[in-house]
Amino acid sequence: MAKAKTAFVCSDCGSDYHKWQGQCSDCGAWNTLSEIRLASSKGAGRSTPGRAQGFAGELAPARVLSEIDVSEVQRIPTGMTEFDRVLGGGLVPGSAILLGGNPGAGKSTLLLQACCGLASQMSALYVTGEESPQQIAMRAQRLSLPLDQLKLMAETNVEAILAALDTHQPKLLVVDSIQVVYSEELSSAPGSVSQVRDCAATLTRAAKQRGIVLLLVGHVTKDGSLAGPKVLEHMIDCSVLLESSDDQRFRTLRGQKNRFGAVNELGIFAMTEQGLREVRNPSAIFLERGEKQSSGSVVMVVWEGTRPLLVEIQALVDDSPLGNPRRLAVGLEQNRLAMLLAILHRHGGLQVGDQDVFANVVGGVRVLETSVDLALLLAIVSSFRDRPLPRDLVVFGEVGLAGEIRPVPSGQERLAEAAKHGFARAIVPRGNAPKTSPTGMQVHAVASLAEALALDL
Repeated sequence: MAKAKTAFVCSDCGSDYHKWQGQCSDCGAWNTLSEIRLASSKGAGRSTPGRAQGFAGELAPARVLSEIDVSEVQRIPTGMTEFDRVLGGGLVPGSAILLGGNPGAGKSTLLLQACCGLASQMSALYVTGEESPQQIAMRAQRLSLPLDQLKLMAETNVEAILAALDTHQPKLLVVDSIQVVYSEELSSAPGSVSQVRDCAATLTRAAKQRGIVLLLVGHVTKDGSLAGPKVLEHMIDCSVLLESSDDQRFRTLRGQKNRFGAVNELGIFAMTEQGLREVRNPSAIFLERGEKQSSGSVVMVVWEGTRPLLVEIQALVDDSPLGNPRRLAVGLEQNRLAMLLAILHRHGGLQVGDQDVFANVVGGVRVLETSVDLALLLAIVSSFRDRPLPRDLVVFGEVGLAGEIRPVPSGQERLAEAAKHGFARAIVPRGNAPKTSPTGMQVHAVASLAEALALDL
């Protein structure tokens, strides 16, 4: 009997090697190579016609750009405004969407709600591989969802799923989850690199050829990234991540890749007894502040996707009993906090080297942009001096290593959002100073950290 051919594939970047090695030469990750068994010649022969058409559907000859039809694709609304916002306006026929998230975040609940609502407009097929049909039906009944239109099938074989597509001719396909789907042409176990990559490619190709909206559910690793080969994220058109924390009833849906809309768009949901309910005004939720005015707290305006978001940031500076004071940031980048403390010492004249510094973004929001710098430093100074900042003050701006306050994008929209929620004062970079301040708001434009600290508020 001929020896089966194997290869070693990196689970992070998808690079393959002839033999095992400790480190991937392409991405530099350690211990990420796993052995896969290559498909037999018989199986490869069956898959050749499909592969010849490519991941994007039918292959087309070379043409001039002006000859290509660029008419706008009609999007399909899901009935959930926050979900449509993250997707870029709705579902696009022929697109492949990957939804990831921690266990219990509500991935299946979100898709079940969307599918039951869309089933009355278009043929929808929900393929479950982890839960039984009875569990799905019980959840739909508990959430009071319509049950007479959505088709449900329990299957993990990709060839059987393709056969079901020919039988039912759906326009919407949900596979929950891609890690349990397997192909008979491969001898490796379900969830392996080869199975996930080949099954995802097969389903994506079938969806694009038939004009079907494909929604794949993906697991995440312990560090929060999507499990499986990195090449999986390159196959699909849109990748979104449903984030949650153990002590929060709110869920954030964040777009990580989108070929049909803005990247890093954010949608807010609340988990209730009736399932996930969208939050139309998230700023009002994150601004639920206590009645007592306390030091170390200030409101900032961050830009999430295509809209501004008002969130509260808190800082606590306290005497450290340790020789090495602690620096802890929740919802912020840890290294940036250390850098800002050094800037505060050099250009603000405030030494907190012997103090414990804790920073937290209220509401479980994770801030990724640099507009939080100035607000964080003012909150630290407020806590250190035990002087509360005004409750009607909003702050944003990037702080450079030389102590300068740099402008941030969409400054006018940030101020307008703050004025809409009743804030009367704002500290902004001089480059974001408006020609005309919003009605009822006093705007302080500063060019350096020293100017911001010298303001008498």
